[in-house]
This record gives sequence, C-alpha cells and structure tokens, in this order.
Amino acid sequence: MDPPAAKRSRSCPAGPKERDAGAGAVRGRGRPETLLDLSAKRVAESWAFEQVEERFSRVPEPVQKRIVFWSFPRSEREICMYSSLGYQPPEGEHDTRVPFTRGLHLLQSGAVDRVLQVGFHLSGNIREPGGPGEPERLYHVSISFDRCKITSVSCGCDNRDLFYCAHVVALSLYRIRHAHQVELRLPISETLSQMNRDQLQKFVQYLISAHHTEVLPTAQRLADEILLLGSEINLVHGAPDPTAGASIEDANCWHLDEEQIQEQIREMLRMRDSNGARMLILMTEQFLQDPRLALWRQQGAGMTDKCRQLWDELGALWVCVVLSPHCKPEERASWLQLLGKWDKLDVCPLEEGNYSFNGPSLQPTAALNPGPEDEVAAGSRHTVFGRALQAGSLHWSDPHLQRILASDCYGPSLTGHVGSDKATFDPQGRPLWLGEPFPTACARVDTLRAHGYPRQALRLAGAIVNTLRLQRRHQLESYKQQKKELLQKGSTCITNTEGWVGHPLDPVGCLCRALLEACRLEEDTLALYSDAGPEKRKVAYQHVQVPGSSGESYLALALEVALLGLGQQRALPEGLYAQDKVVRNEEQLLALLEEVELDERLVQVLRKQAGLLLDGGPFSGFGEVLFRESVPMHTCACYLFTALLPHDPDLAYRLALRAMRLPVLETALPAGDPHPNPLDSVMSNRFPRWFILGHLETRQCELASTMLTAAKGDPKWLHTVLGSIQQNIHSPALLFKLAQDACKTATPASTPPDTTLLGIALELGLQVMRMTLSTMTWRRREMVRWLVSCATEIGPQALMNIMQNWFSLFTPVEAATIVAVTGTTHATLLRLQLDAPRREELWACARALALQCAMKDPQNCALPALTLCEKNHAAFEAAYQIVLDAAAGGLGHAHLFTVARYMEHRGLPLRAYKLATLALAQLSIAFNQDSHPAVNDVLWACSLSHSLGRHELSAIVPLIIRSIHCAPMLSDILRRWTLSAPGLGPLGARRAAKPLGTDRAPLCQLLDAAVAAYINTSHSRLTHISPRHYGDFIEFLGKARETFLLAPDGHLQFTQFLETLKQTYKGKKKLMLLVRERFG
Repeated sequence: MDPPAAKRSRSCPAGPKERDAGAGAVRGRGRPETLLDLSAKRVAESWAFEQVEERFSRVPEPVQKRIVFWSFPRSEREICMYSSLGYQPPEGEHDTRVPFTRGLHLLQSGAVDRVLQVGFHLSGNIREPGGPGEPERLYHVSISFDRCKITSVSCGCDNRDLFYCAHVVALSLYRIRHAHQVELRLPISETLSQMNRDQLQKFVQYLISAHHTEVLPTAQRLADEILLLGSEINLVHGAPDPTAGASIEDANCWHLDEEQIQEQIREMLRMRDSNGARMLILMTEQFLQDPRLALWRQQGAGMTDKCRQLWDELGALWVCVVLSPHCKPEERASWLQLLGKWDKLDVCPLEEGNYSFNGPSLQPTAALNPGPEDEVAAGSRHTVFGRALQAGSLHWSDPHLQRILASDCYGPSLTGHVGSDKATFDPQGRPLWLGEPFPTACARVDTLRAHGYPRQALRLAGAIVNTLRLQRRHQLESYKQQKKELLQKGSTCITNTEGWVGHPLDPVGCLCRALLEACRLEEDTLALYSDAGPEKRKVAYQHVQVPGSSGESYLALALEVALLGLGQQRALPEGLYAQDKVVRNEEQLLALLEEVELDERLVQVLRKQAGLLLDGGPFSGFGEVLFRESVPMHTCACYLFTALLPHDPDLAYRLALRAMRLPVLETALPAGDPHPNPLDSVMSNRFPRWFILGHLETRQCELASTMLTAAKGDPKWLHTVLGSIQQNIHSPALLFKLAQDACKTATPASTPPDTTLLGIALELGLQVMRMTLSTMTWRRREMVRWLVSCATEIGPQALMNIMQNWFSLFTPVEAATIVAVTGTTHATLLRLQLDAPRREELWACARALALQCAMKDPQNCALPALTLCEKNHAAFEAAYQIVLDAAAGGLGHAHLFTVARYMEHRGLPLRAYKLATLALAQLSIAFNQDSHPAVNDVLWACSLSHSLGRHELSAIVPLIIRSIHCAPMLSDILRRWTLSAPGLGPLGARRAAKPLGTDRAPLCQLLDAAVAAYINTSHSRLTHISPRHYGDFIEFLGKARETFLLAPDGHLQFTQFLETLKQTYKGKKKLMLLVRERFG
C-alpha cells in the first residue's frame, strides 16, 4: 500500500541534499555517465528485476550489477520523510530527538561499518556510544529495496515507533553518500547457481553450523517438506530469494510498518487520545486510494494475503472505535457517516468467508438441531466495514451490562428483584450476558481493553464465560436425550454454521488475551527468571483469582475458553483466504496456550475440558458424530495429546484417536474406490472448495506421527494407532512419510530396535505399495528400496514374505530389478548375518521371484532374471528357456539382441548365436534405413556367426537377405566376411582355412542380394530425385560399382546397369551428363 502522502518540505534536519547515489563520484571528474549507467538508472527506477529477467533470456553480469547498484533510493529527502515525517527544526537548529538528525550524526561520527549489498538487500553494523558509564551498543541493520524505494527494514534496536530509527537512517545515508565504497554482490541465488552439488551441501552445512541455534528447526522442517512430494513447497517452481528484489506483482511502495501503526492506534485509543481515530481515518482514505483495488476488482482476482490481513485489521479497529464506551454521539455519527460512504465504494474490499451478520445470540439453552438461521440474502454485499456499521447500533446503557462492568461482586442479591433477573444469572448466581452473538460480545471485551478499561473488560469476559458454560451444559443434556438416535444414524447436521476460530472479529482470541493479560507477570517479576535466554523463556503467567469465585483463576478461564473455541464443531468457511485464516487463527491460539506453563491446576482444567470435548456430541469436533464438512481437529488434538500424555495417557490417546478423522474424505471414499492422484491430496480435485485440504492432511499426518513416536514400546497403543492411520489417512505420500518416520524412531543408533514399531512401519509401507501399484509414480523406486531396507531391519522372514507375495505389491520390473537384487546384495546378507542354509533359502526365494517376473514380463525382466540366476544352473536354464519361449511369442528384436550380447559376455556364444538368429527373424531394415537403431546389433551378429564358423555363417545368410534391404549395409557385411576366414581355433588362433570368396556359397547369395538392393534403391531414388541431390546419387553409384566389381562379371553388370539408367531416365539430362563424366 502506498503510504499517506506528506507535504514536501523545503529542507530536512542538517540540510539533506537531493543526492544521487554515486553520481557525484562520476560527474565530479567532469566525465559524462556511460550509456550503461544511464540505461540502468531508468530500468532500476521503473522495472522490477523479475521483469528484466523475463524480458531478456540472458542478462550479462555487469548489466545486472549496475541495475542493482542504481535500485537503491538516491534522495535523502525521502529518507528524511519516512524517518521524521518531513519534520524540519527551526533554521540553524538541530533537534536531536529527530531520527534523521541522530542518524546523520552517527554517519558523520563514523559509526557505520561492515556495509554489504547483496542484490537488493543492504546490511551493516551501527555502533552507538552508550551513556555515561555504559558500554557501546552494536546494532545490526538490514534494508530491502526495490525500484528506488525502501520496502522493508529491520534493526536490532527493536524500534517500536511508526517511522525509521536513527540506525536505519545512518545506513541509508551511508549507501547514498558513499555508494562506491559499499561492497556489491549479485543476488545470492546467482551465486548458488554457480555451485555444484558438493559445494551446495558444504554451503548449507556451514550455514547451519554457524547459526544452528536459530535455524536448525527451520532447516529440518524445510528438509522434511522438500522430501515430501505432495507438500506445498514442491508445488512451487524455484525457491524464494530475499536478495533478488520484488516480483512484478509486488507493490512498489516505501516501507511503513502497518503492525506498528495498528499498535500505535490501539495505544492512542487506550490513552483515550482523539488522534487515534483521526489517524485511522487518514489511513483508511489513503488505502482506499490504492490503484490495485480497482485492478483486482476488474480482474476478479483476490488481493495479496498481506493486504487482506491489513484490511481485516482496519475493519476490527473501526469496530473498536465505533463501539467506544466514552465517545460523543456526534463523533460516532461522523464516523458512521464516513464508514457508510466508504462502504458504498465499488473498490471497498468485501469481507471474506460466509460469516453472517446476525448470528445466533448467546442463550442459556440451545437446541440440538436448530432451525436454519436467518442467512444473509443471496447476493448481499458486506464489506470489511460492515461490522463497524453494525456496531453503530450497539450501546452501553443496558442496566444489567452496567452492573456487570461496575462490580466484581454483582449477583442476584444486589438487584433487589431476584425473580425477574433469573435469566441473567446462572444457578450459582454468577452474571450472564445474553441476547447478542458471541463474536459481538467478545468485540465489546476487545473494545473495553482497547479504550483503557481492563477491569471492566475482565468482568464482561467473566460473564461471557459463565454464559458459555451454561450453554454447554444444556447442549450436553439435549445431546444425551437424542444420543442413541444420532449414533444409529452415524451422522449429524451442523450445529454451528460458522466457527469462532477464524471469525473476522476473532472472538476467542479477544477473550483469551483479555483473560491472559490479567495473569501476566510484570517485567520486574520476570527478571527473577533471567537465567534463561529471552528467546527460549516462556511468557510467565500467574494464577489470579476471579473475584467472588471459589478458587477459580483467570488463567484457567483462558485455557477453558481457548479449548472451547478450538474444539467447536463447525463448518469450514468458503474461500481460500477465509480457510487459510482458520488455520492461522488456530495456530495463533495454540501459540498463546503453549506460552502457558501447565501446573497441577491447569492440568485438571485440561483433563476436564478434554472429557467434555469427547462427550460433546455434535457440538464438539471431538464428538462421536460429525458433520461431513466440519473442520478437523488435528492441530488442537496434537497440543492436547502432548500436554495430557504425562498426566493421563489413556485420555490423551482417546482424544487424539478421535481427532484422527477427516470426515470430508471418509464419506467420499467408498471401499475399493481408486485414488485419483496418490501422491497429492487424494480429494483436492473432487472438493474444489476445500482449498486447504492438503494442509489439513499434513496436520493429520503430524498427529499420527506424534502418537506413533509416543507409543514406542507400548504394543497395545501402537496397534491401535496403526488401525486409526489405516482407516483415516488416504494419501499414500503421507502414509509413506509416516512409515519412514516410524522406522527411524524404531531404530535408534545406540539402543536395540523396537520390533513392534518396525513391524508397523513395514505394514504402512506395504499399504502404500498396494495403493500405488495401479497408479505408478516416479517415487515408487524410492518406496520399494525403502521397503526392502525396512524388511531387512526386521529379519529374513519379513524379506522373504515380501518376495513371496510380490505380485500384490510390486510390478515385475520392480520385483526383479529392485526387490530381488537389493534383497541379495552383499550388504543385505551381512546385515542379516545368516548361516549357509538360511542364506541359500533367501537366494532360492529371490531366484523364484526373478523367474516369475521373467515369465510375467520377459521384455523387461528376462535379463535381470538371467543375471540373478547365474550361479544356479537349473534356474539359469529355466530363465534361458523363458527367453526362447518369449521369442516365439513376440519378444522384440532389441531385447533379444541385448540378451544375446549378455550370453556372449557370459562365454556362451552358441546360445548368443541362437538368440541373434531369432532377433534377425523379427527384423526388417528398408532400403533407406542406413541409420536404423539395429545396425550395430546386426553387424555384431554377423561378426559372431563369422567367428563361430562356416556352418553358422551359412545359416545366417538367408536371414540377413530376408531381413535387410539396405544396400550399403549388405555391402558392408559382405566386405567384413571376405577379409578373413570364418571360425577361430583354440586360444584364438586363426584356422588355416582361406577367406571365403564371393563367387561361392554362401557369400555369392549375399553378393546377389547386395547388387539387387543397389539396383532397386537406385530406381527408388531416381523416381523423386531433385537437382540438389545429384551429387549424393553419383557417390551412391560409386559405392554400388565397388560392390558390383566383387563379382567375376561385375564390370559388365555395372555397365549394363548404367545403360539401363541412361535409357530409363534420359529426361534427366544434367544427371545423365554427370553419370557419363564419372563412369564413362
């Protein structure tokens, strides 16, 4: 988004000049800029570097460097604006509070060093002097830029202001004023592309070693995702490079920290500063002027996630502003007028998801199967400001609400008329807040916090929790009355058409944060725990008792509310962004819970809530009956499983196993239904509205992996988890990953393997083999090799079992070339440590497998079978017979030649000759196929028959004449056979026989065939010859003459042949003239 426009100041602190980076260094010597620099400056200002790379197939390195060089901002005025909002002190004065002035002073004092520019990323260190008695402070600064604008900044000072800090200013000014002193490198991806595999591995390992505490978890996660074919990272071409500049679609705007602006506005509201609303108005108007909004609307394309999140936050901020408990009526009216005007703009972004604006109100009772709510009318339009406009009708004057906010001890006894207030208190006398939707009630809590009323926010939050508890109690009672009927039916309608997690108003998050804030330890208390690093230390919370309760704490309430929202059975919203927001919101809530250290009190809350979730029926995502398209509970279950396992393993497993379901797939995959795409999400193409299905399946796999790892050493739970995996996970890629993880967990380096877990890994691998057998993928070879290694870890019996049952697991090629071979390698035999009889049993099993595969697929498996059976005469003979039988059944000449060459290599020339003749019988080479792929095989077969003797040579000549009609090839064979006598004597000595003559059999037959082939080929070529081929034809006749002359009357035959050509083709005068000139 473009930042709000600021007035152009006449000058900035300390007089920043309108400088161009490096320009003074060039012009100062009186020389004009080069054409390269002039061009690079223009390109750097207006083109994203990705556009340059797409436009030109190759950009020379010097050109790349100049474009990168000129892409940094060149004007100090812009740095001044975004660091100090264009502030200028009185003439001749220096305001040291202004970041630009402080940054300029740091630059002039030499505080900037180690400056490096890698592509579109600038980094450096700033040394700032400490105060009296304080050490010097070192800050690392990083700046990203694109098209002469700074697009993001990062500084070690952790600046929490709206604008750039002095350290960013100092580094920016250094780059502008001393551009040629900065070391410049091309984007890091360019450097990586020059490395080979070993260099890349060394680079990654050194990088991880240097920063292992920070990057190791990320590195391992990325490695796991890359090795998983169906993961999102493998669906994207290439990889991100933070130094390569922005893409064409990215906004080209100056960096302004939206998060800091949002926090600043909330801080202003908390301080009851009217400037908060004014700043929000300015921001909103500026964002509505973004030209991309109209473009996105015209193209029907969604905006970027960052923009969408920003608009969501704007909408939530406006709810807080409009719902202010202390604003004047005229202020609210003016805000609503503005919101109404913005709401009617065509470019105003719409709210994502199908969330209603008039959802069900909080009630002390709830029906099991409620009637349809008043849904939003079809085609109605709700923008991001719709909820703020709706908040304009809310007020704070309700007497019951006023009493809730006013006192911690509000109860029926304080009202004076208990009977009439029965519905506003629970049976324990605690206040309830009824009559408005849960998200709206939570928006009130968020508004109270935002406007500086933390105690009142806590009181209202307590009343909302009381209401939720009472509502849940009645839900459970109504479910018990209809439980038998629902369980018999096996399915249910959805009780919550819209969920609270992922809702635009984030009700569960608002409530949790309000409750947790009351329990957070102060900073001075946190200092007691300073022995742990701040990056590793959890946020410290303490139990703060809820006034008027019997030992209940706000911390326990926060945990209860979070689990209630996360465990709610709810339908998945519509739209990619809305679904992604459900996932993101869920992760944010769990991150909040993981900050809380669980003590005994919280574990009891956890156990109670887990039990309620299991018994919650259609109201809980962990209930026994599920709506078909309800949001899965995998991520929440993973947290609960890990938290409960040390305290109540049985409950932890029951909860996690119940959460393994993915109902949208269970109801859509009948038994035996083939999987359309085994290595990706199996239903992604059949459920287009489930945009995040792949992510949900990955989370399901992570939950299963967590349970398998935890169950190691416990056969009962291991087999239970295995049953759940086989029933609920439908993606072969994920099942394979689970199998690999289980095998790795079962075989640690230092302790004996867990045989039960190993068996489960093998069983999962076998299931993957069966699922993908009919839909072959490039990962099958990897899967098959892994399965053999896993079976080897278990023992020889497991290995022989998969060999004996190969037909249901592998293709013949996989079984013969991978399973049988890998299962009998020297390394495998050493690993198994078998005695001689057991080793022979394994070999016999492998040979039987190879022979079966050869019979099933002789074309691809005959040679592997022969190779495997070499050391066993009977098996080898059986494999050879399979090849002979297959030749009669149509085994191709290429495969027969391959096996024949193998036989010769094995020292079986007669068998090689037999197979070669079978191959020749199937071969046909036409007159114009000089470069036929079988040419070398034919020449080899001829050489083999010649070496065996006259008898074999005589037998092969008729086959040659029948199969080969290419004259040059026949002539070549003929000449090879006339060079030496056929047959070899002992030890390779040549027999005394004379070379064969072409005037006697069998070569005379071959000579006649070669002559006839030349004659036929000549006529064929002359039928459609063009003048440009005359020269080639004359050369062809020259080779023909050499063959003709091998016959006793060859000269006469060739002369007669030429005369025939002259008479037949006398119309081709130029060609015939060339014939006469060459041959007379």
